[in-house]
Amino acid sequence: MVTISDIQQFFRGHIAINEPMAKYTSMRVGGPADYYVEPVDKKDLIEIVSYFEKNSYPYMMLGRGSNMIVSDEGIRCAALNVESSLSDVRMEGDLVIAEAGAHWSKFVDFCIQNGLAGVEMLAGIPGTVGGAVVMNAGARGGEAADYLVDVEVFRNGQFQTVKKADARFAYRRSGFEKDIVLSASFRLPQGDREELIARRREYILKRNTTQPLTLPNSGSMFKNPPGLFAAKLIEQAGLKGKRVGNAQISEKHANFIVNLGDAKAADVVTLVDLALRTVHQNTGVLLELEVKLVGFPNEIRQKVA
Repeated sequence: MVTISDIQQFFRGHIAINEPMAKYTSMRVGGPADYYVEPVDKKDLIEIVSYFEKNSYPYMMLGRGSNMIVSDEGIRCAALNVESSLSDVRMEGDLVIAEAGAHWSKFVDFCIQNGLAGVEMLAGIPGTVGGAVVMNAGARGGEAADYLVDVEVFRNGQFQTVKKADARFAYRRSGFEKDIVLSASFRLPQGDREELIARRREYILKRNTTQPLTLPNSGSMFKNPPGLFAAKLIEQAGLKGKRVGNAQISEKHANFIVNLGDAKAADVVTLVDLALRTVHQNTGVLLELEVKLVGFPNEIRQKVA
């Protein structure tokens, strides 16, 4: 049995009951989580996770909520946010150590400012380092795992350091989906700082031009099928600009669904289902979701999985 009074006896961070997830997801949709939790440091995080596990209470890592759609009914679990408690990025010898709650953009900027190359093409990817590692986020041919050395996790009640070779990285996935990622270590090659700054600027400008960044969204909705582009398939299906309620398949980039204002998660999922069915009917290609659906009934998740 999980109770606030029990938690408050040992937990030093912030905890809220029935907190709307629309406040914490980049799509700005989603009903309440039973508990919303912000630990003050790693020790606080591990204590609250251990408490939930001891009491068989479900929890999830939230990060910046940039790769998920939370249902309008919310989630019957605890949502943990470590943006403020695990946000450090630093050098240790020739390694860059980035804690899980650090914004990915902070990590990229830190590398560039220190003349380290290899992640400048990933500038602009939303979310945290932890989220980027778990989903092996990528852009323009680069991936989060490219220069990764190892990852510190809390797994099965123990701290573990997992080498890259044991992390089961693949396109937009890893072996960390059931772990608490605490930090990641990277070893990057040297580069010219001014050239890296210029490249980052070029990538950011292109991204701002081609993606609907002025409207709430969850990034790329579907993974690109081998040799194909999800956005092109959706556009060829005539769905660019298609709207359900205040959710819309972006007129700028068809692999983005945007919130035009007070959209519902159900509207977003309706568009997801429409894109899946129409593309499959037209081409035989079955798109695969890149975002996670959280708090939806199994029949809906299976329908669009």
